[in-house]
Amino acid sequence: MDLKAWTNRVLKGRGGDLLLDLVTGLAYCEPLRRLGLRLVDWQLRAALARTFRQSCGGRMRRERIWMAQAILHTVDRLIGRHFLARQVARVSLGLWARALCRTVDSHPAWKRFVQERGVRPPWFLTLSPGRACNLHCAGCYADSGSAGAHLPWWVLERVMSEAIQQWGTPLFVLSGGEPLVYRSEGRDILDAVERHPEALFLMFTNGTLIDRTIAARLARLGNLTPALSVEGLRQSTDRRRGNGVFDRVLEAMACLRQAGVPFGISVTVTRENHEEVLSDPFLDLFFGEQGAFYAFLFHYMPIGRGAQCEQMPTPAQRLAFWQRSWEVVREKHIFLFDFWNYGPLVGGCLSAGREGGYIYIDWNGLVMPCVFAPYAVGNIQDIYRRGGTLDDLWAAPMFQAIRQWQRDYGYGRPEPSAEGNWLRPCPIRDHYPLFREWIERFQPTPEDEGARQALLDTEYYRQMAAYGRELAWCSQPLWEEQYVAGRTIEGKESG
Repeated sequence: MDLKAWTNRVLKGRGGDLLLDLVTGLAYCEPLRRLGLRLVDWQLRAALARTFRQSCGGRMRRERIWMAQAILHTVDRLIGRHFLARQVARVSLGLWARALCRTVDSHPAWKRFVQERGVRPPWFLTLSPGRACNLHCAGCYADSGSAGAHLPWWVLERVMSEAIQQWGTPLFVLSGGEPLVYRSEGRDILDAVERHPEALFLMFTNGTLIDRTIAARLARLGNLTPALSVEGLRQSTDRRRGNGVFDRVLEAMACLRQAGVPFGISVTVTRENHEEVLSDPFLDLFFGEQGAFYAFLFHYMPIGRGAQCEQMPTPAQRLAFWQRSWEVVREKHIFLFDFWNYGPLVGGCLSAGREGGYIYIDWNGLVMPCVFAPYAVGNIQDIYRRGGTLDDLWAAPMFQAIRQWQRDYGYGRPEPSAEGNWLRPCPIRDHYPLFREWIERFQPTPEDEGARQALLDTEYYRQMAAYGRELAWCSQPLWEEQYVAGRTIEGKESG
């Protein structure tokens, strides 16, 4: 039995609670935590040194080590500053350990799926339970407003239960609209979280509805972390989200810190703010002063309200952002995740239900390959009414075509090659003509009128295709030098 399977079995058995109590107790004993930090960090540095003696694939292994160091030091900072409640840490530690150590042999749902499909199921599911939002932000990908459609409670609950039972899904990502606005049959989104204590939840929220009562409830649950949206510092955030929103987000963070709930930030990176969001003042505020655990960085995608290709960071800006983000992870030990630039870290595009990836279900029940690819292969409510399951949507022909492209592009291979450049992993942003071929071939349903009009807009096609070509030209030398050949950046990389 390998280490992952053994860990999963221990955590599921009677010894799991004792093990979690022991590990949590050690983490909250200052001298022992500091000693453990030094030992683990020493091992990571030794592993990092070994990668510099390797060539092909060395850069990817170094990135994983840098990220592990960032997470390790972040947990140490939060516990040391009393920003992470002990019971919350115990719950989340157990859930993350089970999720990360899950194997085909250790979980019956995974075993069934592999036997029937030949691959592992998606690792997480992204749900937007409702389109309504209490804000009206410029450029909102969902074009949310004060009212909008929502998933009936029975659908939301069935999707979560079915994903856990049939796919062994350990993680649900909640988006929107604003998830905390959701109401159906007298229940809210945290009622759904409470019904599934065996799963982890990440909630993208504007933060303005989080008060002491919500924070206390999150602390009792222990299995949800909120990512609060900001656009930079006060001026940038209020310009896009409304006057006073920045201060309300800081108030929400104070409530979460007081309750000991780990939280992060979510940032839409644009041509205007790409330097600000990784600047020292920004990082010092949110990771030093406010105690954020992580940052999710979403490069602006021209979909939704007032979509403008001109708001996307240019390919040159994107690559500069790549370099700066890894400097922050490596030198400041801050946990960042850039969904477009970190293709090498996760093996490329995660969409369309690939192994380790996800599918997306919106407020109408439309099932799409990705949050930022608003074209649906079906509707989960229709599937349920016909007696089907999530498996039927996973097997949709368009999803199969995307997964085949992911394999052909090299995703899942142990080593990188010049055949596929994972610094441009996104089918819709980085390979738009290919994405349009899938649209024409499979005729998916546009999520909204904006998605429909994009298919008719020849200028939109031209700009998206031109972006992909320029990115290929800019990034291919970097991909081949840093990842395929494994060279260092000006000799500056270090542990």
